[in-house]
Amino acid sequence: MITFGLSGVLFSLSCFLIAYGGETRTWTSTDGRSLKAEFVSANDKNVTLRRSSDGRRFTLPFNKISEADQQWVAKALGQKVADFSGELSKMIEGSPVPALAAAVVRDGKIVALGASGVRKAGDKTVVTVNDKFHLGSCTKSMTAVLAALMVEAGHLSWETTVSEVFPEVEIHEGYRGSTLAQLLTNTAGIPGEIAPKLWSELWKGEGSAAEQRMTLVRGILANAPGYPPGTKNVYSNAGFAIAGAMMEKKAGLPFEKLMESRLFEHLGMTSAGFRAPATNGKIDQPYGHYLRGGKALPVDPEPSGDNPRAIAPGGGVHCSVSDFAKYALFHLHKEGGGLIGMDNMTRLHTPVGGHGYAMGWAVTKRDWGGGTVLTHTGTNTMFYAVIWLAPKRDFAVVAMGNLGGKEAFQKCDEAVGALIEKYLHTEVKK
Repeated sequence: MITFGLSGVLFSLSCFLIAYGGETRTWTSTDGRSLKAEFVSANDKNVTLRRSSDGRRFTLPFNKISEADQQWVAKALGQKVADFSGELSKMIEGSPVPALAAAVVRDGKIVALGASGVRKAGDKTVVTVNDKFHLGSCTKSMTAVLAALMVEAGHLSWETTVSEVFPEVEIHEGYRGSTLAQLLTNTAGIPGEIAPKLWSELWKGEGSAAEQRMTLVRGILANAPGYPPGTKNVYSNAGFAIAGAMMEKKAGLPFEKLMESRLFEHLGMTSAGFRAPATNGKIDQPYGHYLRGGKALPVDPEPSGDNPRAIAPGGGVHCSVSDFAKYALFHLHKEGGGLIGMDNMTRLHTPVGGHGYAMGWAVTKRDWGGGTVLTHTGTNTMFYAVIWLAPKRDFAVVAMGNLGGKEAFQKCDEAVGALIEKYLHTEVKK
């Protein structure tokens, strides 16, 4: 399986206030409140406004204003973000991929952004850079970041075992010492495939997402490990799901709520959520598609537009291409954007056991990246996403499409290659 809109939150402007001057407009917060005010100034973290009604000044964090307002501030301050939509349009012309989106991060800011195509095959509603695409297994590194936050908060340690968190669960002796760190690096002994009987049970969708995860926990851990923990790397959605269940058990909150409050909110990922992004009967967001007879066939978001809720920690997040780029930018900062200490940030990116897999990242080398790069792909079989980080070049590129399969992989790969060549001025060897 393993072979990222415009960020107002991380503009990478200078530390001093940058004055602009005076346009009055209506501003909207991420929770829907509005304010008619004049733009006064901005820095790398905040925007200052003067309310029209009484002249009172307000200083707001960038991640608390809407993405449209973030875009306006970027434009006002001369932030140059290239529109890559035209190139993407040419790439998908004549292909079965309904839509493609991509973004580039370089030198601490988003420098290119684009989206082209339609939300649903057979309909003319076009996608925008604010549309949401499913990320599939690119979720895994997000789950690992949440785990790091839980570790730093003292709720868990990397060496916390499944038996310590689930004393009420019947656990096979071979799993009792499996740790949080092993679950997040695919070395905990968890099989690569969920047994058909358990998988069918999870597809029934009975109970809350947290209850479904506990069904998975019991179904996996009661049986013998697929291999002795710590001896192999076997890619496993179930392992990440169990890690997510450990976090929600310790925090007393569902995994999805933890991710939203502790990661997405802090990164200003206002579009991020879970499961297929659209609504049945509406074309309000991109639909996922299967390929049949060379044509993309849309799939209703519910109930079959995504995998069972139980494995959301392994592959359930959706977001806009702009928010995916924000997430990539977070990982390029060694200090973790102020959220995570350097030691844990390093741990997230360091492969274990010579297997080339870190916590939700495949770690390899590429000449265009100046050496070590991190990457991951994701698909729920109806969407496709990919992310590449090149820390030594302070560079990242993300791409996503609303079709699963090799055709989507090829178009995302084509977009990634074109953006690398354009912004790093180097040829990508095929």
